[in-house]
Amino acid sequence: MIYKRVLLKLSGEALLGDRSYGIDPKRIAQYAKEIKSVTELGLEVAVVIGGGNIFRGVSAASNGIDRVQGDYMGMLATVINGMALQSALEEENVQTRLQTAIKIEAVAEPYIKRKAVRHLEKKRVVIFGGGTGNPFFTTDSAAVLRAIEINADVILKGTRVDGVYDSDPEKNENAIQYDTISFNDVIKKNLKIMDSTAFTLSQENNLPIIVFNMNKSGNLLNIINGEKIGTSIKN
Repeated sequence: MIYKRVLLKLSGEALLGDRSYGIDPKRIAQYAKEIKSVTELGLEVAVVIGGGNIFRGVSAASNGIDRVQGDYMGMLATVINGMALQSALEEENVQTRLQTAIKIEAVAEPYIKRKAVRHLEKKRVVIFGGGTGNPFFTTDSAAVLRAIEINADVILKGTRVDGVYDSDPEKNENAIQYDTISFNDVIKKNLKIMDSTAFTLSQENNLPIIVFNMNKSGNLLNIINGEKIGTSIKN
């Protein structure tokens, strides 16, 4: 095992499965099993999930909803996804804690860095919901911020494609995948991996990112065991 503590970033859309809206129970159960497989090795795992399968603040703003209000609605969507993942993990007998950047004491702990680290040290999976707690910041930014705060070794960005490509592999069947690429090259080539705020924060703090296909069973475990899966981004 080459890492001690990781932050796993999942998009809300990843939870859709074959659905057009909401949460696919089979997909979230699969993710819970994948996460369990690495916790059994003793790995400390934190998770940030987006909310795009339920609500997206930016698109809401284009439909007449106030942007700040829309972003807060999106934060609540991430809490719903976090609760769903927590439930799926507990079905697998994985001890889990959900912490949120906005206070919802009935369903989750407020985010406290020291408490989060203590949970991780006790080998509990910690799910961070509610984004950063501020509008105008994406869950990508939340993932990088939390990863830095808890001293994670790497960000594992689980997607539905195999890594980073020179063009969209879902639109171009001849797209070429990168095995390794630097932060600077990603910026030069204008590759859309994370929003620029999140990406710059990761680069400045020398926090590597691995982009991989979370939907392929065993990928997460193979990465933790040191196999070259997906695309590695580093300085």
